[in-house]
Amino acid sequence: MTADPYAANSSSASSSSPPSDAAHRPYREVTDAGGRVYRIGESDRDILGHSRKLMVYLPWLTMMAISVFEYAYGSAEDTLSHAHGWTQSNTFWILSVWVFFQAGIAFPAGWLREKGVLTARGAMYIGSGMCLVGFLALSHLSNVWLAILGFGVVGGVGAGLVYATCINMVGKWFPERRGARTGFVNGGFAYGSLPFIFIFNYGFDTANYHRVLDLIGCYVLIVVVGCAFFFKDPPKNWWPADIDPLTYGDTGKGADALAKNPPAVKQYTPKEAIRTGMLPLMWIALVMTAGVSIFGISFQVDYAKEVGFGPLVAASSMGVMAVINGIGRGVVGWMSDKWGRKSTLVMVIVVLGLAQFGVIWAGDVKSEGLFLFFAFLSGFGGGAFYPLFAALTPDYFGENYNASNYGLVYSGKLISGLFGGGLGSMVVAAWGYDGAYALAGVTSMIAAAIALLLRQPGRTRGGASTPQLVA
Repeated sequence: MTADPYAANSSSASSSSPPSDAAHRPYREVTDAGGRVYRIGESDRDILGHSRKLMVYLPWLTMMAISVFEYAYGSAEDTLSHAHGWTQSNTFWILSVWVFFQAGIAFPAGWLREKGVLTARGAMYIGSGMCLVGFLALSHLSNVWLAILGFGVVGGVGAGLVYATCINMVGKWFPERRGARTGFVNGGFAYGSLPFIFIFNYGFDTANYHRVLDLIGCYVLIVVVGCAFFFKDPPKNWWPADIDPLTYGDTGKGADALAKNPPAVKQYTPKEAIRTGMLPLMWIALVMTAGVSIFGISFQVDYAKEVGFGPLVAASSMGVMAVINGIGRGVVGWMSDKWGRKSTLVMVIVVLGLAQFGVIWAGDVKSEGLFLFFAFLSGFGGGAFYPLFAALTPDYFGENYNASNYGLVYSGKLISGLFGGGLGSMVVAAWGYDGAYALAGVTSMIAAAIALLLRQPGRTRGGASTPQLVA
């Protein structure tokens, strides 16, 4: 009998596995040279009863459903203002509060999930009900403060619970090939809004707004609950049975992606991730990049009108931005598996920065074609960085605490929402659109420089892991 080359600890499947023969299927826990533990031997079907691909398609459908909150809201603002007697400032603050709570709930929700207080399915069920409340509030509450509470706070928390759960679910089930899949799921949060943009532009008025908003709320509830029924996290330290985690760079399915993006050297708790210095750097880079993205979403149509472009070009530029914003997320996820996560992230942030200067140029020469082209680039860069940060976080800090760790990184959007929209409007008033877009471009370039400083904790430049103290 030969010795186990991995010095594995043999165990049997825990009671958390589903009933049937799979409940007694053995697994092993192997430890690499750096002290990281991998649980191998169980396939996705052993645990779920079906392929883990379902943990890509169901989160994707759910993300498309909740995309109506952020990306289609702007198309409904005029009708809502007339129906409820709100000012433009009122509608702006309703969305700003929504962004604040949607991003802010990510860390506490992740912490509760990892403490066992909240399951993935439970988070989705609670979130779906809160999403419905958000749309009912937007439909029936004319008092702006109540609307802020209902749509902004309750709806924001609900959408944030769903968003964070979907993104983390993909990262947990695809530790070896998470880039393309995370990007695909994340993309649904942008282009999933397209049908609602058309509805709000062509079939939404003060005569039917109650019915339309109520139906959208019910639609979101049904989709989220239906998908959530199948949601389940893998066991801690789980690793796909068909890949050797200790020789991932040599052979096996997903080896190329792992060679470019090696797994984290250990499972970092949030406190440990912060102490590495890399999580704070990621947070700062996301704050700056998301601020530039939100600025572009907030002011692109207004700038097009200011320059003198027709309403069709102005509206088309926003449509182009929304579509490319979503598609770009899937494309860069695939690219990051091939080229490496960090290099792809830096490229995306640089493209976003250059697009801001391009918008200024297009406005100066009064070229509608150039304006649409740079709207395309801005949309690509302005969405593609989200799945890259979502995939980079477990790459650096592991999957076991990913819900909390990515929640901390994603919380940077709290700050971005304030300076991308609110501070952006102040800069436009003081320096004009050219000055504001130039500042956005410079901010993006600084964010790219910060991203260049990112290094996987515990791993040398040559790719070897350094020994880690294991508690």
